[in-house]
Amino acid sequence: MRRSHPIDAPGTDESTWQRWAAGARLPEADLRGVRNVVVVAPHPDDEVLGFGGALSMLAERGVRVRVVSVTDGEGSHPDSPTTPPEELVRLRVEERSAALAELGADDADVVRLGLPDGKAAGAVAQLSGRLRHLLDGADLCVTSWEGDLHPDHMAAGGAAAEAARACGVDLLRYPVWMWHWAEPGSDAVPWDRARRVPLSAEAVARKQRAVARFRTQIAPLSERSGDEAVLTPGMVAHFGRGEEVVFA
Repeated sequence: MRRSHPIDAPGTDESTWQRWAAGARLPEADLRGVRNVVVVAPHPDDEVLGFGGALSMLAERGVRVRVVSVTDGEGSHPDSPTTPPEELVRLRVEERSAALAELGADDADVVRLGLPDGKAAGAVAQLSGRLRHLLDGADLCVTSWEGDLHPDHMAAGGAAAEAARACGVDLLRYPVWMWHWAEPGSDAVPWDRARRVPLSAEAVARKQRAVARFRTQIAPLSERSGDEAVLTPGMVAHFGRGEEVVFA
C-alpha cells in the first residue's frame, strides 16, 4: 500500500529515468558567463545532491561560490534514540564542509540562516528578505525547485525566486525529491523549462565522493528504530549520473 505523501512512497527506480529517451534531448544550460553564484540549500546536502557536479565545475573555473543553508537539518531524525537535534546540527555542518572540500569548493562562503528544519514554509517573507542581501553581487542564484513536494524545498525555492526577481539575478532551480516521486514525462514537472548540465568525469567522481560524506543521511545512525537512513540507496542512485537537470 502506498502512503499518503509521494515522498514516503516507494518511488521511481533510476533505471526508469535512464531509459527515458526524451531526457537525453533536453537543451543544455549555459553556465559559461557565471562569475558569482549563490546556491540556496534547504538542508545541508541538497546543494550537493541537486547541483554538486555543476558546483564543482564552476569552482574549478574560479567562480565565486556562496552556499546559503536555510536550515541546519536538525529534523532529519525526529525519533532518534541516540542523536539529539543539536548533535545532528554539528554532524551535518561537518559533513557539508567535507562535501564542499570534495567538490573543490572548500573556500565557498557558507551562510547558515538557522531556520527550523521542516518549518521554512512559515518564514518565506523573512527568508526572501535575507536572501536579497545575500544575492548582492551575484549573477546567478541556484535554488531548490518550488514543486519538489518537500515543504522546506518549496519554501526555499519560492523565497529565492522572489529575491532573485527583486535583485535582477538569473535563477535556476534544481530538483531533488522529484526524481523519487515523479515519473518520466509527468505532467507535474515543467519539462519545457528543464535544462541539462553535462558533467565531466571528474565532476561526477567529485560529486559521488561528496554525497558519501553525508553519512547521517545515507547510512543508519544506529541499528535502533528511529535511526534509519533518510536517503536509501535507490534515492542516492539518482545523483550519480553524468548530468544534472535544472529548471529555468
